[in-house]
Amino acid sequence: MAQEAKWYVVHTYSGYENAVADTVVKAAENRNMTDLIQEVNIPLETVTETVDGVEKTVERKVFPGYVLVKMIMTDESWHLVRNVRGCTGFVGTGNKAIPLSEEEIQALGVERREFHLNFNIGSRIRVNDGPLEGFFGTVEEIDMDKQIVRVVVSMFGRETPVELDFDQIESADD
Repeated sequence: MAQEAKWYVVHTYSGYENAVADTVVKAAENRNMTDLIQEVNIPLETVTETVDGVEKTVERKVFPGYVLVKMIMTDESWHLVRNVRGCTGFVGTGNKAIPLSEEEIQALGVERREFHLNFNIGSRIRVNDGPLEGFFGTVEEIDMDKQIVRVVVSMFGRETPVELDFDQIESADD
């Protein structure tokens, strides 16, 4: 297969997101199409709600009525997803599904890029991208989940804490 799998957005009836996601996965397995339909995702966020003075943590759908599907778009895979009960179609123009861009995928946090960190807390780093490019700083905190680093950068004689993505910095010790 020369094509690469891309993320597509599938519109569903409200409340049918889990059913559609499960059905797509099962149908792909039953028809031996797991090479075409590789992953199904419903973006969730964890929210703390206060009900009657009691706090509880719940998971809520970020985009109610939508399911994300990573797939290689063929007539077969399109028909499999499109004909699932509860699915109203792909997001796109007419019958043409439009894949998500790399920026949209990163913003949604659907796919995580693997980073091999060559720095730790207290390490000296150099900023290699963004408005602070060329500045040096010291790593103060590392957040693996969000893939960001809090760095103290010396600007104009003052220590300034900034948050940067993993791919915006490199070790200055090399």
